[in-house]
Amino acid sequence: MRPAWSILPDEWKPILTEKGLRAFRADQILQSLYRDYIDDWDLATTLPKDFREALKSEFPITKTELVDVSESADGTKKLLLKYTDGEAVETVLIPATGRFTQCISTQVGCAMGCAFCASGSRGVVRSLTADEIVAEYMAGRKFGEITNIVVMGMGEPFANYDEVMRALKLINAGKGPNLGARHITISTCGVVPGFEKLAAEGIQFELSVSLHAPNDELRNELMPVNKRWPLDVLLPTCAAYTEKTKRIITFEYTVIAGVNDSRACAEELARQVKRVPMAKVNLIPLSPVDHRPDFKTPDEKTLLMFLDVLMKNRIQTMLRRSRGKDANAACGQLRLRNLKRTTIS
Repeated sequence: MRPAWSILPDEWKPILTEKGLRAFRADQILQSLYRDYIDDWDLATTLPKDFREALKSEFPITKTELVDVSESADGTKKLLLKYTDGEAVETVLIPATGRFTQCISTQVGCAMGCAFCASGSRGVVRSLTADEIVAEYMAGRKFGEITNIVVMGMGEPFANYDEVMRALKLINAGKGPNLGARHITISTCGVVPGFEKLAAEGIQFELSVSLHAPNDELRNELMPVNKRWPLDVLLPTCAAYTEKTKRIITFEYTVIAGVNDSRACAEELARQVKRVPMAKVNLIPLSPVDHRPDFKTPDEKTLLMFLDVLMKNRIQTMLRRSRGKDANAACGQLRLRNLKRTTIS
């Protein structure tokens, strides 16, 4: 058996031929999966019943159960999706004028252990398969047409590179959901081997890098991955990536009150970012997490000071307002809430 949502559109005909099934039905299969958006072969009514039964047996459609929904006053929805093995991940739907963005998870939990992230507070359980990642997208699509995907949910995408790329290639495929590559952003905490792999793909996916500190001493505290790939390794790798792909890298910088929000931090960040010729910065005020009550959201004055320093250094910068603050906004919090509830009950 091979899950239907793990098969790229161009693979269907040869796979059907190999199985002794009617390969000419491939286009009807793609129509059913990615134009009619079925999640059950019985709904593919353009296909003969006996053929649908064969598809059920050979190419099952991956199931998710919607366990919980946390909705914010600003319209952001965080969904908790459970797979057949009982493990669950979060996916977030963010509405905006002319856009409907979905934040995708790639692992159950996370091994990276970033200090301010709820996803990694209990480590990683397992990586998602390509079909499970596509199933996330399909679950989100039930709430509206997805215009953008950010792979910034639970997990480190480059730690699950092959499955993530297969899922994104499928979502990007013309005979698949056909979401443009430039509408798909992959976010890494700085797993250096992934940069060269992604550059070699020749696909115009966007790339963002979680930085969150302007020097190794502070980044070691906030992001253990920095001990393996410090800034003097990471930033030249980023520069090489932009040179090869001619694509801008976005550095994500979560601003934490009293930790990395000083003027000195802003000035040092500007110097570091200038090491990458094609780069911009997203400033993100911290969404508080339960396991780190000492981490606070900075005030507006501090955020504007930080923004001003970067812009005066001619760094393209955006102050990204947090969405879904009243919907367990920080990554991994809805899953943790449900794990605690399950343990108590």
